[in-house]
Amino acid sequence: MVQSDGQLILSMGDVMHHVFPRSAIKFLQAIPLVESGAIEHFGLTDEHIAVSCASHNGEKVHCDLVAQWLDTIGLDANDLECGARLPMHQPTQFEMLARGEGPTRIHHNCSGKHLGLLTTCLHLGDKTMDYRNYRHIAQRRWFEVVESMGSSRVMQLPWGYDGCGIPCLAMPLQRVALAMARFADAAGQDATRSVAISRIQAAVTKHPYLVAGKERLCTDIMSRLAPHILVKVGAEGCYTACIPEQGIGIALKMDDGHDRGARVALGAVLQTLGVLGSDFAKELEEYIAPLLTNSRGDVIGRAESSSEWQNVSSREQLPLSFN
Repeated sequence: MVQSDGQLILSMGDVMHHVFPRSAIKFLQAIPLVESGAIEHFGLTDEHIAVSCASHNGEKVHCDLVAQWLDTIGLDANDLECGARLPMHQPTQFEMLARGEGPTRIHHNCSGKHLGLLTTCLHLGDKTMDYRNYRHIAQRRWFEVVESMGSSRVMQLPWGYDGCGIPCLAMPLQRVALAMARFADAAGQDATRSVAISRIQAAVTKHPYLVAGKERLCTDIMSRLAPHILVKVGAEGCYTACIPEQGIGIALKMDDGHDRGARVALGAVLQTLGVLGSDFAKELEEYIAPLLTNSRGDVIGRAESSSEWQNVSSREQLPLSFN
C-alpha cells in the first residue's frame, strides 16, 4: 500500500519482488486511448472506456458493446489479436453451447483492451497488424505510462506474453502500487494525463458491470463503493485498487496464483483501511471469507486472512473516512 508521494504505508512480504500484474493494470493501459483523443474522434462513450479496462465475463452486454465498437471503427473480430475463447461466465458458456455457438475473439475477456489498443492506432495512423508485439508502438505507449507513473525503467524489466497475447511486464509489487497511487491522485501528472485519468475513473464508476460482470468481486465492490475505491483483478492471484480521495494505491499478489486467496487478502486490506464496512463485508463473504466444503457439501472451514496479517494490521492506525 503506497501513497502517491511514494511513501510505503503498509506492506507484507517481499514488496520489491518482481511480479506480473497481468490485467490488474488495465486502468493504466487504457490511458493512451483517452489521451490520444480517439474517444472523441470516433464518437465513443464512457461505456467504451469502461470495457477497455475490463476483464469481462463475455456476457451479452459485454459482447454487444465490443461488436458495436468494432463496427464503429470499421473493423471486425478478425482484427482482434487475442484468441477466441468461451466466455468466463459459465452460464453464458452453457447458453452458447446449447445454441450450437462456438467462441469468438469478441468473447475473450480482454477484447475491450485489445480494441482500445487498435482504436488508438487507427486514430494516430499506425499500422494495426501485429499491434500485440512487444516492439509495436501500441505497446510502447502504455509502457511509457507504467514507466512514468510507476517510476520504473520499463525497457530493463523482465517481460513475457500475457494470456491474451500482448506483452506483460514484471514489476516490483511496490512500483505497481505506486502507479496505482498516482492513478488515484493525478495531481502530479501533466494536464492531459490528469484529465485522462479522471475520465477513466468516472467511466468505471458509472459502468462497473462492464469492467467484470455478474458474480464478480470488482463489479460488486465498485457498484457499492466507487468512486471512493476502484478495484481491478489480474490473473494468477493479482489485485490492484486505488482510493482517489486519499491518494492511495494497493497491489497484491498471491504466490500460489489462486484467486481465492487474493480475494480474501483484498478483503482484509480494505477492512483494515476501514473502507469496507461490516454490513457490506458480510454481503461479500462468498468472496472475502468463503466457506470451505467437502465432497458431501459439509462446511469444514473458512478461508480468512492469516494471523500474521492480523498482527501487522492491528499495529497500524489506518481507518479512512469519506465525505
